[in-house]
Amino acid sequence: QVQLVESGGGLVQAGDSLRLSCAASGRTFSSYIMGWFRQAPGKEREFVSATTRGGFRTYYTESVKGRFTVSRDNAKNTVYLQMNGLKPEDTAVYYCAANGGSALYTYRDYDHWGQGTQVTVSS
Repeated sequence: QVQLVESGGGLVQAGDSLRLSCAASGRTFSSYIMGWFRQAPGKEREFVSATTRGGFRTYYTESVKGRFTVSRDNAKNTVYLQMNGLKPEDTAVYYCAANGGSALYTYRDYDHWGQGTQVTVSS
């Protein structure tokens, strides 16, 4: 079992940056693929990014490639999402999630979720 707590969201202007953090409890953090998802009002939760257990491979949805960077520090049980060049369409609640399997992109494959952190980007 792992518990996840996100932080770092806020209200920013277009072009600004934010770094989201997700702190995990438990000793098995390094055994999970870690993902970031987001959900805007009236929309389905969508994949944003993921990193493999060792952090050596990273994956992004097309709309954030080149702007967002996911990383993890297994010694600190934390995964990060650095978001640069934010756009109004990035506005959503951002969730981190842990996946004990091998799938990456589908939220139903993730076992554990944080409570979410709001990111609002004004134009």
